[in-house]
Amino acid sequence: MAYHYRKKEQERRKRERERKVRRIKIIFGVDAALVLILLLIFVVGKGMSAGSSEKETSAEAKTAKTETAQDKSEKKDSAGKAEDSPDTDKASDAAEKKKDEPVTITVSAAGDCTLGTDEFFDWSDSLPAKYEEVGDPAYFFRNVQPIFSQDDLTIVNFEGTLTNSEAREDKQFAFKADPAYAKILTAGSVEAANMANNHSKDYGEQSYTDTIKALEDEGITTFGYDRIAVMDVKGVKVGLLGTYVLREGLGIKDSMIANLQSLKEQGAQIIIASFHWGSEKAYEPDSTQIELAHAAVDNGADLVLGHHPHVLEGIEEYQGKNIVYSLGNFCFGGNAYPSDMNTMIFQQTFTIKDGELQEDNVKNIIPCRISSEDGYNNYQPTPAEGEQKDDILQKIEEYSSWVQG
Repeated sequence: MAYHYRKKEQERRKRERERKVRRIKIIFGVDAALVLILLLIFVVGKGMSAGSSEKETSAEAKTAKTETAQDKSEKKDSAGKAEDSPDTDKASDAAEKKKDEPVTITVSAAGDCTLGTDEFFDWSDSLPAKYEEVGDPAYFFRNVQPIFSQDDLTIVNFEGTLTNSEAREDKQFAFKADPAYAKILTAGSVEAANMANNHSKDYGEQSYTDTIKALEDEGITTFGYDRIAVMDVKGVKVGLLGTYVLREGLGIKDSMIANLQSLKEQGAQIIIASFHWGSEKAYEPDSTQIELAHAAVDNGADLVLGHHPHVLEGIEEYQGKNIVYSLGNFCFGGNAYPSDMNTMIFQQTFTIKDGELQEDNVKNIIPCRISSEDGYNNYQPTPAEGEQKDDILQKIEEYSSWVQG
């Protein structure tokens, strides 16, 4: 019995030890789990802290980068501002230098342009008939437009009227056309027209004002009689005056000189004087032409242009200035079959330096024919070529020898 009791006691103790072991294992397991959980919490917490730290570091770096960029930008701006002053000075110096640079102005001059016909002429071969045939105002100056478009100023003598008036003056020849014909000049790159001639009022005073309006509506500067003009060409003031000599002869000298003086008072740096003078079909200027031309130069004209003879006359160099006594016909609707179809474009290049006209004399003579066809006038002035060109140049040289002092 005692044996059984001891045996039971041993079994009880064994079970007690086993329960203790299980409790220890459980406690150890729980502790281990707690440790593991704490460890995980620590690791996760550290990771989050590290991430936050990295974000903060990244943000700080980004901020630093932005600040650096701003600093660079500010430095660039600062540098730009620092360099701005020299650049501005350079620009100012360049502008000043450009201001002091010479300005060259090329002027082209052509003779009588009659863009109409006389109502008593044969209509079939008239300039208006050609206009209706081609239907294009650019036709007439097509062969010379490339020349005129390359210069700085083109001047013609406009001989006739652009009007719808029927009040024809009682005279042998009276020329008119529709006001729309003004487009012929603009299509040909013509910028200025003299109006002082014996056909400017063929249909009365109203036709004269109609013509001025038609031309100026197309942007063409008109001048003549007491209507002087000052044009701005490349920043240079170019003065224009037109003098009608036929009625008064030398009696017109005083008013011509007064117009020259007025142009000088208006600040004209280049003055071009246009004269309607001389005798028809005469190849040599008369004494009145010569005296008025010299008086014009003596009183400030830098170039003298003449027209009315309907043929070419010589060129004189007087006091360093050019006098072109007659430019002849050009786009001329006054005659379908003229006996002399030679003409020219006279060009001169002026140089302005420091606001003053230089004493150079660069001229260019372009021999032309008033028609692109031989034998009749198709109203299309054309530069001459070959033997015709040489012949015109030889004639101009011959005519010029008659007037050289």
